[in-house]
Amino acid sequence: MFFENDRSQFFKPLTGKYREQVLECLRLLHERLYSSQADYGESLKREQVLDVFIEALERAPMLEGDEDEGRFHNSREQATWVLNSLVEYGWLKRDKDEASFQSTYPFSRTGRLFTQTLVEVDGRGVRTRHRNTRNTLNALAAFLERGEVYDLIDAQEHSERIIADFSDIIAELEDRKRELVKEVEAQQLVQQASDQFFDFMEKRFQPDVAIRLSADSVEKHRESIQTTIERIRRKPKAWKQNAERELRRMAPELIDSQDNSVLWQLLDSIDTRMRNAAEIMLPALRRTLQGFTNRADIIIRQLSYLHNQQHSDIVGLCRDLAELDQQAFAQRLHSAGEAMAGLKLGLIDPAQVQLRKRKQNRLAKTQIQELAAPDQATLRELEIAQLLEKAFNINAGAMRDYLRSALGAGRQIDSRELPINGAEDLLSLSHIIELGSAEQRAKGFALQLEPSHTISDEHYFKRRDGFLLKLEHDDHH
Repeated sequence: MFFENDRSQFFKPLTGKYREQVLECLRLLHERLYSSQADYGESLKREQVLDVFIEALERAPMLEGDEDEGRFHNSREQATWVLNSLVEYGWLKRDKDEASFQSTYPFSRTGRLFTQTLVEVDGRGVRTRHRNTRNTLNALAAFLERGEVYDLIDAQEHSERIIADFSDIIAELEDRKRELVKEVEAQQLVQQASDQFFDFMEKRFQPDVAIRLSADSVEKHRESIQTTIERIRRKPKAWKQNAERELRRMAPELIDSQDNSVLWQLLDSIDTRMRNAAEIMLPALRRTLQGFTNRADIIIRQLSYLHNQQHSDIVGLCRDLAELDQQAFAQRLHSAGEAMAGLKLGLIDPAQVQLRKRKQNRLAKTQIQELAAPDQATLRELEIAQLLEKAFNINAGAMRDYLRSALGAGRQIDSRELPINGAEDLLSLSHIIELGSAEQRAKGFALQLEPSHTISDEHYFKRRDGFLLKLEHDDHH
C-alpha cells in the first residue's frame, strides 16, 4: 500500500494555504540537486537547504483561503517549518553522518519521483519529445547487433513514452485553445491574441510538433522498426534462447507464466504501440492541431472585424432610427438611398480580354441493352410497394374533403368528434392540424385551431392533443 508508515499523510504539505510556496521549494531543491545547474556534489546540509527554501519562498505567493498553517515572523522561520514538514511526511529524508554528526537532507525515492513530475508539469525543463520514436529504432537496432537485453528494455521504455508524449501534446493543444478563447473573452485584444498564437507556433510547434509530423514522424520510422523486429524474430534459436534467459534473470516482473516468452512479449508490445501511434494517436494529433489553428483563425478574424468596425456604431444607428417618427424615418432612408444611388462607370481593361478556344465535347459511346421482362416475384414486390405507398399517401385535398364531410353544414367541430370509418379517415385525422398552416391559408382554406383538452384512452391513439377546428371561409368549397 502507498499510504502507510511515513507516507500516511504524504500530500498534506501540498494541501494548505502555503501549498504554492512548498511546491516552489520542492522544485528549486530538485533543480539544485538533479538539473544541469546542480552545484553540489553531495546531499545538502540543513543550512544549505534552508537557503534554497528561503530563495523559493521569495518567488512564490501565498494563496488565500483553506486552512491556516500558522504565522511566521520571517522567511527563515517559514523555511524551517517547510523543511520539517517535508521530512515528517516523507518527501525528504534526514541522514546523519556518524563521523561529523551533521545531517543531510536528500529526497526520498517517492519524493524525488513526484517532484520530478511536478517539475515536468511546470514546463521549465527542455524535453525533446519527438526523439522517442527514433530512440526506439536505435535501441532495437543495437539489440539486434549486440544482443544486449538492456537495449531491448530501453526500446520498450521509449515506445511507452511515444503514446504518452502524443497524449501530452494533444492535451497541451486543447489547453492552448481554451486559454486563447479565455484571453480573448477577457480582454478583446487582437494584438495580444495574435501574439500568443504566433508565439506558440514559433516556440512550441516548430521545434517539436512540426518535427513529429514530418522529419521524425512515426509513419517514417514505423516500417524500419517493424523490419528490425522481424529480423530479431529470425535470429538463430540459440541467440534468442540466451536473450530470453537474460530477460528472465534481469526483469522477473515481466514473466506472466513460464510458457510465455518475455522476448516475444516485449517485441509484440513495441509493435502494438507503434501501430497505435501511427493509426490512432497521429491522426488525433492532426485533428487537434487543425482544430486549434481553425479556432485561432476564427477568433483573430472576428476580433479584426470588430476592431475595424469599432468606429461604425451600427447598433447605435439602429437605435437612433427607431426613435424617429415615420416621416423623419422615411426622409432619412430616402436621403441615404439618394447618396448610394450614384452612377459608377467602369471600363474593361483590353488586356484582360482573351479569346478562348471552344471546348470540344467528348464523345461518349453508349449501348442500349434490352432488358428481359421481370419475373413474377419482382412484379409482386413492385405491386406490393406501390400499394403500400398508396395506402399511406395522403394529400391536402383529401384532408379538406374529409373535414368538409365531418363539418356538414356547420363551421366548427371538436377533433374528438371527427369520425373514423376507414384507414383513410384515420390518416386524415392524424394529419388534420396541417390544414391550419399558412400554406393552406394562402390557398383560401382558412382553418383556425384552438387547443382543447388532451384526448386519451382511445381505440387508435393512446394519447393525442385535442383541438377545436373553426373554418373561417372556404373559397374552393
